[in-house]
Amino acid sequence: MAIPEAAPPSSPSSPSSGASGRRRLGVPEIVFFVVAASAPLTVAAGGLPTSFAVTGVTGIPLLYVVLAVLLTIFTGGYAAMSRSIANAGAFYAYITYGLGRVAGVGAAFVALISYNTMQIGLYGLFGFTTADFLKTKTDLDLPWWTVALAGVAVVAILGFRRVDLNARVLGVLLTVEFLTVLVFDVAQLADAPDGVSAAPLGLDAATTGATGAAFCFAMASFMGFEAAALYSEECRDPRRTVGRATYVAVAVIGVFYAFTAWAMTVGTGSSQIIARAQKDGPALVFVLSEEHVGRLFSDLAQIFLITSLFAALLSFHNAVARYFFSLGREGVLPSPLSRTHARHGSPHVGSATQTVLAAAVVVVFALADKDPVLSLFNWFTNLGALGVIGLLALTSAAVVGYFARDHRSENMWNRLAAPALAFLGLGAVFVVSLLNFDALLGAEKGSSLTWVLPGLIFVAAALGAAFAAYLRTARPDTYTRIGSGG
Repeated sequence: MAIPEAAPPSSPSSPSSGASGRRRLGVPEIVFFVVAASAPLTVAAGGLPTSFAVTGVTGIPLLYVVLAVLLTIFTGGYAAMSRSIANAGAFYAYITYGLGRVAGVGAAFVALISYNTMQIGLYGLFGFTTADFLKTKTDLDLPWWTVALAGVAVVAILGFRRVDLNARVLGVLLTVEFLTVLVFDVAQLADAPDGVSAAPLGLDAATTGATGAAFCFAMASFMGFEAAALYSEECRDPRRTVGRATYVAVAVIGVFYAFTAWAMTVGTGSSQIIARAQKDGPALVFVLSEEHVGRLFSDLAQIFLITSLFAALLSFHNAVARYFFSLGREGVLPSPLSRTHARHGSPHVGSATQTVLAAAVVVVFALADKDPVLSLFNWFTNLGALGVIGLLALTSAAVVGYFARDHRSENMWNRLAAPALAFLGLGAVFVVSLLNFDALLGAEKGSSLTWVLPGLIFVAAALGAAFAAYLRTARPDTYTRIGSGG
């Protein structure tokens, strides 16, 4: 059937000759990248206490279950697209094929903003946490930014190397993280001050407090689950690997975080979780670890928090490098970004570009004497999360548009029902996130931050769309390559 002018000329099911690297990855390796980006111990130590403290919602565990169901529905359409399109651009490529080139480039610019800010923001928390641990345990007093820049250097080296080396590093770190959080969870259930209760899993618990903001915090914990498609050109079997890895990642993240949130409420007592979270903040996990397990475990958990943050930094770095690669290959960004290393097969120019951006932002925030957690981490990660939520909703709409032109043997659920439901659900989460952005930032209503930061998402989308329109007139050959993978 004829393809509309707004869409790419074909639907590649295999990568072009410019594919980013060799086919090294299977389902386990992709799951390591995806789950590492969500940083389990970082969520347990930072995300969950903050969620309880800011929102006053004791039913956070139920919200994780609800979101896991919603994202599983989203994955139905997302996996269907991955069976037809293998492209390191992921969101950018899918939206291009479903909604057209102009929308695709707009989405690409949003993705670049979102993944870069998510990754760079993590350096604030990594630098502060590591420097604080070194000062407390060894009396070595280093500025946060020196530690952050050291992290930038190590991530740069690993990003330059083979992608399967990255997967092995992440696999080790992720295993340690999961075991640490699992021991913490079991200890809370074994020594519950008010007894083990299912109350935090009830509807009443989830609807008491600022439920909208609680959904925003919970959704941020899933960030990175959608990254499997970024590695589709490096999978041994992209038609099966991407979908399976995404389903596994959603299930693991949703169940594990819901269980951890529930265990935390049991460990403090359901009636005390809000007060304890407001009092102890991110230290709550370590305080409870010392109470229920012991001082040694608490100290080890702090070390593993640092490795958790590093794993997330590496995972998001790889994602950004592949977006640069994809856009450079198609001429939307400078073509050198599409180069892959002759030996390692990595998108090393895109990797180096992300490294330079991260180092520059860290230096700027250090010179401005901004708080690494309240400013760099909080502002950038929430901005990145908002952008990704919007991309998830837009991708769902693109799935419907793509398969409306050609069913490609996909069933009704995968090509229509699932993406339509996901679009409505994720669109609602995006709107709620936007309306509750002041709570996410901890800013006063009316603060310029509550509209300047979200505004960057809309500005990026508009600039991308305008640039695509310019390419259509000024560089038609480049325009026709958008989303084609070559």
